[in-house]
Amino acid sequence: MSWPTGEVCRMSGVTSRTLRHYHHVGLLVPESTGPGGLRRYGRRELRRLQRILVMRELGLGLADIRRILDAESDEAAALRRHLHGLESERDRLSVLVETVRRTVDALEGDDMTSRPEELFAGFDTAHYAERARTHWPQQWERARAAGEGMTPQEDERMRAEAAEQMARMAAHLRAGTPADAPAVQAEVEDHHRRIRRMWTPDADAFANLARVYAEDGPWREVYERVAPGLADYQREAMEVYAERSLRGAGT
Repeated sequence: MSWPTGEVCRMSGVTSRTLRHYHHVGLLVPESTGPGGLRRYGRRELRRLQRILVMRELGLGLADIRRILDAESDEAAALRRHLHGLESERDRLSVLVETVRRTVDALEGDDMTSRPEELFAGFDTAHYAERARTHWPQQWERARAAGEGMTPQEDERMRAEAAEQMARMAAHLRAGTPADAPAVQAEVEDHHRRIRRMWTPDADAFANLARVYAEDGPWREVYERVAPGLADYQREAMEVYAERSLRGAGT
């Protein structure tokens, strides 16, 4: 039994354009192609499509997905591995949901930083650390050594300071204060000072860090929990500081 493109789109939620693209790059070849380019998909192709969508949800690129699928012969074992990945992501998201709920409750009670470590629950920085190690190996090594030397009390204090500063930046955002205003730039200067406890970013590195905060991922999730739009506001303010205060100073 096989199904035409329209029926596959209805069942899976993907568009016909996506299916055409998957066919074009060799990721999902139809079971058959009839007159006028009418594509039909059998059960094997539907199972492959399911696995493609699962791995897309896990954040894999199409090239990586094709390499994985082409290398796997045991379909059941492969699906078990994908299931484990989804279960792990579900557990992480469950933690984040609870974190957001607690943060909302704390914000409504004006007590966001009473337990600042809760703001960062479910936070995963592994891929950030790998990026830093690759692009700034010396600074990464310094930050790693400094982090390992911190006591639990020092780590909690740094988290509390970060949460308090996010709250102050959120207040500026809600008040409509421009990102280049002196009061906002003073907060960014303090942010840069706290970072220097671990490593010393120059203008380019600090601007890149600003973009990391705003890109999709754990950092953006943390900022957006505090206030919608805060991640982009923080990025803009840090980019201004990098250009005005770091580049001119040669830091």
